[in-house]
Amino acid sequence: MSLRINILSLVICFASGVAFGQQDKLLTHFMYDRMSINPGETGLDDGICATSIYRNQWDKVNGAPNSAVLNVAANMNRFFPGGLGLSFYHDAIGFSRQNNLLLNYSYPINLGNVGVLGAGIGVGMMSYSMNPSWIPPQTLNDPSLPGNDFSAISLDLNFGLYLKGRNYYAGLSSTHLSESEMLGSATGIGVAGYSTARHYYLMGGYKLPNIASGALDFNLMMRTDLVKYSVDINSRYFFKKDSKEFGYVGLTYRTSDAIGIMLGYNAFKNFTCGYSYDITVNKLSSISRGSHEFFVRYCFYLKNPPKTYSTHPRWLGN
Repeated sequence: MSLRINILSLVICFASGVAFGQQDKLLTHFMYDRMSINPGETGLDDGICATSIYRNQWDKVNGAPNSAVLNVAANMNRFFPGGLGLSFYHDAIGFSRQNNLLLNYSYPINLGNVGVLGAGIGVGMMSYSMNPSWIPPQTLNDPSLPGNDFSAISLDLNFGLYLKGRNYYAGLSSTHLSESEMLGSATGIGVAGYSTARHYYLMGGYKLPNIASGALDFNLMMRTDLVKYSVDINSRYFFKKDSKEFGYVGLTYRTSDAIGIMLGYNAFKNFTCGYSYDITVNKLSSISRGSHEFFVRYCFYLKNPPKTYSTHPRWLGN
């Protein structure tokens, strides 16, 4: 009972008024989820790519977060400059449910040998709902606990700048620019509501293509809502066969939270799947069985249109 109350105390904060704190998802496979937090990355890679990530955080802890992400992005340069993408995110924590749906666009700026800079914006909606079902340790209801169902929808905006080089990337972005406030009906302790806090992200990575018959990359993600702050540091080794990567192993460290072990495999051409297990290092380490994360990604590359040439009719006979 005490564990359940501790986890769900986060939800109580949301219901008792305006809530602030780090609200965005935490993913060990963050290097495959750049678009949802930085729309500038949208469509900078060639082709059409779909990525899905599912995270079961703090396994066996009642009310712990469960998250799912789906990103689909396409390079649209053959039709018009830029990239388009759709990002969907679902999060369940305790009694609360959150859904984000964003349409992303990125305009590419060619910087020559430096790389390509994508300036992107994400426009969409966020829905939040809560359906509390308390089990008090007595027959009388506690008036300090929110008892009403609550749901609301609001505007959601993201913006980002993303630089893609030959073997590196760097990005600066912000999510929930609108900082929307969603209010419900009055309860015994005030008005139930949920407010989105603006988040700021700094990301970067570098890849060494030829290391011990394989490849090695490094990834960094820094995030803050100006209340809390966390950093993910990741490194992966890619195995190669016939000069092609077919799998990887890696480690991720998230400050004051977890150490993640990663495994990935290229099952067939342009398809990658992966799994990570996070060893909890915070105060929940004594009761949590760790966090599980599953990842799949598939890319489809369109063939380049054939080049056409014109010839003057006077030269057709030669």
